[in-house]
Amino acid sequence: MENQVRCYSDISAEAFNIEKIITDTSSDQVDVETMIMKIYAQFENKAANDPDLPILNRQVHCSLLKSWLKSLPKSYECLDASRPWLVYWILNSLSILDDMPDKVILSHIVQFLSHCQHDDGGYGGGPMQYSHLGTTYAAVNALSIIGTDEAYDSIDRSSLQKFLWTVRDVDGGFALHKGGEKDIRGAYCAASVAKLTNTYTDALFDKTGEWIIGCQTYEGGFAGTHGMEAHGGYAFCGIAALALINKTHLCDIDSLLRWCVNRQMKLEGGFQGRTNKLVDGCYSFWQGAALPVISAILSQENQELIETVLFNQGALQEYIIICCQSPDGGLIDKPGKPRDIYHTCYTLSGLSVAQHGTGAGDAFVIGTPRNEVNRVHPLHNIAPHLVYNAVHYFIRHPPPVKDKN
Repeated sequence: MENQVRCYSDISAEAFNIEKIITDTSSDQVDVETMIMKIYAQFENKAANDPDLPILNRQVHCSLLKSWLKSLPKSYECLDASRPWLVYWILNSLSILDDMPDKVILSHIVQFLSHCQHDDGGYGGGPMQYSHLGTTYAAVNALSIIGTDEAYDSIDRSSLQKFLWTVRDVDGGFALHKGGEKDIRGAYCAASVAKLTNTYTDALFDKTGEWIIGCQTYEGGFAGTHGMEAHGGYAFCGIAALALINKTHLCDIDSLLRWCVNRQMKLEGGFQGRTNKLVDGCYSFWQGAALPVISAILSQENQELIETVLFNQGALQEYIIICCQSPDGGLIDKPGKPRDIYHTCYTLSGLSVAQHGTGAGDAFVIGTPRNEVNRVHPLHNIAPHLVYNAVHYFIRHPPPVKDKN
């Protein structure tokens, strides 16, 4: 299904009301809105002469992403301990845009990620680096995107499961690495990896649901750990992990829904990550993907809600395509910010969620139908068929020998 964008007059009517109280927060919000209103005004003038607008600049994004696979700017040296993340972000972006690298390059990526796999299980941020749940999640997702027997067989599932046990705490929480911080990201990464690789057991995630629920705040969202502030990325990790381990009944779903829907910005169309914060392209996925999960949970109780999309799909697509595309390729946080691999991945992932919603029915696409991108699974952020392929490949193979340290 195709739809037209909002009129500038309707957008500008949603401007933030500072209520005669000027703070740093309100001033920043007004500054961002002023920038975005200018972009929307310019767009409306151009669109009057070109009915195909807005256009997703697919080719220029793919060209940049493929160049990033070969060589990165020096500014990325600070992410030397996050190299599986860089691989995953690039591959997932290319998968969403339906322009994957050739088999030779993908095989080289498998070989590189094998060098990041630690003897004690899991994946580090680079060769010879200690295992970390975040980079393990990124590596497993990247290998699942590649989806070849070589990619699947490169994962040492027995040592992977041992690693998951070593970072599990007795209260059900997960540290991100041995001796590291314990937060909700660890619980989500562990659950996602375990489900994809068929290393999941009830014993491994005993009490994890209860630990996650301890992170749900009075606002309704989830914090990184107990007693902290609700945050978009953590909220996604919380509800997605609960869904993966079949513990969503523990969640105050109405409170979470209220918090999530209020994070979509009325004027910008994108999502903020926390109350009273600015819009950011990456939350197009973190907040946007949490809502189809919530919709699925609610539809289990009421089948009439099965196709209900709980956010403004069109407004989110407008923000992404009109405001977040860098002219030379890549996507950004917000106007005035530089492009980067992280925001390219999660903003494109958010675009997919905005177009495909709950996954039921036809895609809802703003602008030309050529803007449609591939679907992502809201729990794993890789294509649904790639989740299916990975899960069923590992189901057909013998499980790991041990289920504990």
